[in-house]
Amino acid sequence: MFDGLTGRLGDIFDKLRRRGALSEEDVNAALREVRVALLEADVALPVVKQFVNQVKERAIGQEVLRSITPGQQVIKIVHDNLVEMLGQGEEINLNAAAPVPILMVGLQGSGKTTSTAKIALRLKNRDRKKVLMASLDVRRPAAQEQLKVLGEQTGVATLPIVPGQDPVAIARRAIETGRREGYDVVMLDTAGRLSIDEELMAEVAAVRDATKPAETLLVADAMTGQDAVTVATNFNDKVGITGILLTRVDGDARGGAALSMRQITGKPIKLLGMGEKIDALEAFHPDRIAGRILGMGDVVSLVEKAAETIDKEEAEKLARKMEKGQGFDLDDMASQLKQLRKMGGMSGLMGMLPGIGKIKNQLKDANIDDGVIKRQEAIISSMTKKERKHPELIKASRRKRIAAGSGTSVQEVNKLLKQYDTMRGMMKQVQKLGQKGLMRHGLQSLLPKNFRGPN
Repeated sequence: MFDGLTGRLGDIFDKLRRRGALSEEDVNAALREVRVALLEADVALPVVKQFVNQVKERAIGQEVLRSITPGQQVIKIVHDNLVEMLGQGEEINLNAAAPVPILMVGLQGSGKTTSTAKIALRLKNRDRKKVLMASLDVRRPAAQEQLKVLGEQTGVATLPIVPGQDPVAIARRAIETGRREGYDVVMLDTAGRLSIDEELMAEVAAVRDATKPAETLLVADAMTGQDAVTVATNFNDKVGITGILLTRVDGDARGGAALSMRQITGKPIKLLGMGEKIDALEAFHPDRIAGRILGMGDVVSLVEKAAETIDKEEAEKLARKMEKGQGFDLDDMASQLKQLRKMGGMSGLMGMLPGIGKIKNQLKDANIDDGVIKRQEAIISSMTKKERKHPELIKASRRKRIAAGSGTSVQEVNKLLKQYDTMRGMMKQVQKLGQKGLMRHGLQSLLPKNFRGPN
């Protein structure tokens, strides 16, 4: 998300940084470009006007124009205003008597049912809540079955299907079941329409009145741009929403919907759907998103993602091997590639790295993508156990066999082995540092607590 906007703003701010001093005209010229960049990113015109005016008011001041680093000061002002525009990051409100009802609303095709399961899984795993999901969609064929299947995949309970019940009756039965069986949260997945109509709003309002939800979350597709803002406004005006979940965020290079929705509706964006996987859901942190937009990266989210996905057992195993001086082999490299893929692959990590926007094109040209990781895993899988333990055995004839077995080329096998040599060299350096050396270099936190290294 925001790839296009990040690139445009990066170019604008690079010009500002190169200037030793800024005149009022320099700031005005930069803000004219910022205005165009925001409009091209699908940000609503009223939001763009308000944003540019606020930045201009703060930027054209003596403290900026006479600053030692005026370019950086303007960038900071833009960053702070982006954070204000995006609002405060808020968690899902569970401050109500159990079972807490959460009502999911939105148009058909926005990803509402999948998002219901994603939130339920998040509440179950992260907050240790007992969650019940109920589908209130009696119109779309197999909608209730879809939620049931998602429940089986996530290990979250779903309300048994009773044919012929209307949405309000299903909602009441869900709340009663939740109360009787000791559930903490009841997720209510309502029906959608291809477009907003009175019948849809009346149905959602009737469910709302019957269940008194602690949260009414609008699920909106970020790919629809300005239409998502219109949908949010209508649902907020006619039903009343408490927050927004944006889906398909990973596929929208513009991101204008996220920048507009909070400002226009006054309701917070609470969660971001980052992909098809059932655990691909992120909390919305305005300061981190602003950092990504301005090419500053999001190292905090990167560290959190690592903490959630890195296999502690595998890390401990590698640490013990290093401690015993057994070295880093191709099985260890395969494990590292698997961890990288679990963290979202290169595409998932690139947006979180500071300054990555400027070299994204070069990385694409270098063919560094998630497909490369899968091919590298295939190459290692095509080796024998002995070859993985002793890579020095892999000479020309073996490389041809491995390439044929993995459906790759000898050049790709050579590249992987060269990459392995580099990684092995880095691991040797870490081994030599030991615990004291790691602490001296501030790297101890990257390894498991029981790693001591050589004495």
